[in-house]
Amino acid sequence: MNYIHDICFVSKQLCEIYYAITALNSLNSHVSSNQFLMDFFSDWNEKVQFHLGVLNLDLAILEEKLATIIDVSSNKEKAHYKSWKRSIKLSLMFMRMTVADNIKTILPKIDSAKKFMVLVGEHS
Repeated sequence: MNYIHDICFVSKQLCEIYYAITALNSLNSHVSSNQFLMDFFSDWNEKVQFHLGVLNLDLAILEEKLATIIDVSSNKEKAHYKSWKRSIKLSLMFMRMTVADNIKTILPKIDSAKKFMVLVGEHS
């Protein structure tokens, strides 16, 4: 009878060790994947900002929202606003094209390049 009891006791300890190791491996995998995603986002963010800067489309991430143009606005203000709107449109298209598909599908449609970058970071 002691022999069976010893086997059950050892078996129970082995099971506990197995589950502890499995839990640690799972936790380690989770931490590693989170670090990978954070590295991915940092790399993605840096590349996006570089490309938008080179293409002269970074106005959308440098300036959040401009005042609405009205009839009495100067030509300079109108041109700046037009450039800003173009920058938003093209930078959002560029960012959506370069973000991972599994993140892209869960992001809502928004009209702010800055907010889009923040959302990608939150979902990475």
